[in-house]
Amino acid sequence: MDTEDKKERTHSVLPTRDGTSISDDLVNASGHVQELKRHYSLLSLAGIGITVGNVWPAAGGSILVALYNGGSPGVLYEFIVVSVFYWIVALSLAELASAIPSSAGVYHWASVTPGKRWGPINGYFAGWWNYLAWVFGAASMSSIFGNTVVQMYALKHPDFVAERWHVFVVYVIITWLACLSVCFFNRAMPWLNTAGIFFILAGFLITVIVLAVMPGRDGRPPHATSSFVWSEWSADIGYPNGFVFVAGMLNGAYSVGVPDVVSHLSEEIPNPARNVPIAIGLQMALGFVTGLAYLVVVMYAINDYDALFEVAYPIAEIYRQGTGSAAAAIGLLFLALVCIAICLLGLYITSGRTLWTLARDRATPFPNQLSKVHPELDVPIITTLLTAVLVTILGCIYLGSLTAFNAFVGSFVIMSSSSYIAAILPHLITGRKNITFGTFNLNKGPLGYICNAIACGYMVVWFVIYCFPFALPTDAATMNYASLLWGGLTILLLLWWFIGARKGYEGPRTTGGQTGVDLVKDLSQIKNGSIGSVPRHVV
Repeated sequence: MDTEDKKERTHSVLPTRDGTSISDDLVNASGHVQELKRHYSLLSLAGIGITVGNVWPAAGGSILVALYNGGSPGVLYEFIVVSVFYWIVALSLAELASAIPSSAGVYHWASVTPGKRWGPINGYFAGWWNYLAWVFGAASMSSIFGNTVVQMYALKHPDFVAERWHVFVVYVIITWLACLSVCFFNRAMPWLNTAGIFFILAGFLITVIVLAVMPGRDGRPPHATSSFVWSEWSADIGYPNGFVFVAGMLNGAYSVGVPDVVSHLSEEIPNPARNVPIAIGLQMALGFVTGLAYLVVVMYAINDYDALFEVAYPIAEIYRQGTGSAAAAIGLLFLALVCIAICLLGLYITSGRTLWTLARDRATPFPNQLSKVHPELDVPIITTLLTAVLVTILGCIYLGSLTAFNAFVGSFVIMSSSSYIAAILPHLITGRKNITFGTFNLNKGPLGYICNAIACGYMVVWFVIYCFPFALPTDAATMNYASLLWGGLTILLLLWWFIGARKGYEGPRTTGGQTGVDLVKDLSQIKNGSIGSVPRHVV
């Protein structure tokens, strides 16, 4: 075979939503020329999903949200129910990730599922909502990290009075350490995220064993009763019990609600149409098992329930009650701290790439600058740094208050839900016909329609519920500001659409399939013509 034949056989052709095709020797499934190295394996990709998912540390760090909504039974049953719904959301997103394995993720899918007419503006909002969700996610995890560090110090210094600025200082330090680590040590990230699986599992096992074994020994108070853990409902927040339950699912949604995270690295792993859905499945399965087991053990470790509402960070008090030792509690908090730190690295990997994909389609201000990938560091450094700036600004505005943390959590959930709805609902309404399906799909009778309908129904209803005040009566200090943040930022996005974005913006167009570029780790195989042609869609 001569060189010309090789070049022709490796030419990449992808269908687009307007019926044309995109062709380029080094184009990938996103419709763009490959810029990032494919240095992730399936294990390291699953690692970033598991570490960013970070279910059991996130559930512990935000447990106060659920404790107000039903006590221990509320914590457990709300987590189980919300997990079932998010499995269905994850199935819907995994199907789209297999069809269109692009680092743009939800942004790309939402641009093509509605069709040619509404795709651009729908994808524009979905992309920005998804990016802002990651910003609020990073802010909330930095807040949990800051609270954990401060409470570790407070456990050994009973006279210490934690102030908001203490948390803020740690918040800023970890924000920039995580951001700069992602920028300057990008090649170490796949290894670190693979190691993150070990830290998540090791931390989980140690915490579960310690809290299961230590209560009731050597004069310590015994475990909580099974009736306390499973049936003694406790909620005094002004709402009927039914509403208390559904509103309390926010804690579970925050813990498990990141099924799209690995999709943003689709352009950094070979054969993403196969590997990304597998990584999503591993992330969701391991997150549920570890999260539920952790919460059950934590609830049994409580021996003074009322004391949890007198401290700023209840999980630290639960660890102290369960172990009967400040030193042991600090040790358990440290295990969670390591997992949270690795999670923050994953959040900056994901958020930086999400904004970068928006910029390369000219959906952002200064797209020429924001769409650059650093040639030596091989990372979209400007968008990653800008994300850290936004997270820092959020910290400055709220300065570590409980109201701020609740707003971060709520905003993360409703921003991410908005982006998922924008991708899945048009897919359902248009009869699931605007994409080329991939290796993983739900085309088994009515299964796809059922999963898409349940996923959208859940997210639409709970979008409204999560905007309600956390308790009644409410005031400025206890108000739920998530809806204000969502509405205000969406108005700003609408203004930017009319002022600047729509003038040069077209958005993603490819509707599915992989090219030779997507299947190999080393681009020299494409450049040298050493692999043959590949089908437009690889099964």
